[in-house]
Amino acid sequence: MSRSAYYRSRSDTEGRDGTAIDALNALVEKHPRWGFGLCFDTLRLNGRPWNHKRVYRVYKAMGLNLPRRKKRRLPERPPQPLDAPLAANHVWSLDFMSDALYGGKRFRTLNIVDDGVREALNIIVDTSIPGGRVVRTLEQLARWRGAPKALRMDNGPELLSKVLVDWCKARGVAMRYIQPGKPNQNAFIERFNKTYRNEVLDAYLFNSLVEVRKITDDWLRTYNEERPHRSLGRIPPSRFRRRLETAGTSSSELSS
Repeated sequence: MSRSAYYRSRSDTEGRDGTAIDALNALVEKHPRWGFGLCFDTLRLNGRPWNHKRVYRVYKAMGLNLPRRKKRRLPERPPQPLDAPLAANHVWSLDFMSDALYGGKRFRTLNIVDDGVREALNIIVDTSIPGGRVVRTLEQLARWRGAPKALRMDNGPELLSKVLVDWCKARGVAMRYIQPGKPNQNAFIERFNKTYRNEVLDAYLFNSLVEVRKITDDWLRTYNEERPHRSLGRIPPSRFRRRLETAGTSSSELSS
């Protein structure tokens, strides 16, 4: 250590930076969500002569750094094989889509498909579809069709919500999350989404959510009851499901 450094008197930091501290306190009190960049630029516009290094040192010493929102880390997702049992209610696929009305207002859809028979169970249309709405929709479908054995879905926040996890545990439904960036692991509903967008969302200009729901409900009925499906032997999904149920009933009667 040099002699001059050893004998140097301790500087009065608070006294030297008092003006900067007061200026920052006044700014933060008026704009509590402003970060360092906005605060520094405003001080320079107000004629303060301090450079960014000095202001940032004082800013950090005062503990004004805004906490950064940490990205939620997903658990390790094993690859999901794209199996489709020849039976209804084994695996349901869930996925979200988005579009806009003619006036620019955005809306979302929640699409639910039975993978085994390729039948579209429901399409919910609304401006916001939180986890609670997803659970209510699944509960209504479970009362109608019975609960599935598994749900196949991506890692969206609504599908990671605690309310959905609790519902699946209570119902004994397995949750099959696909790997991030691997939509091919949920290919059945991805193919359905393409058809829905091509025949409904891209085919009409919607003025209201009522119109979207009306056209979607009519199309959904046609898709399930009338539209031939190539992977099902060129028959509609509902007719294919009834054929499987009839075959299962006949085989059980023969075995008994």
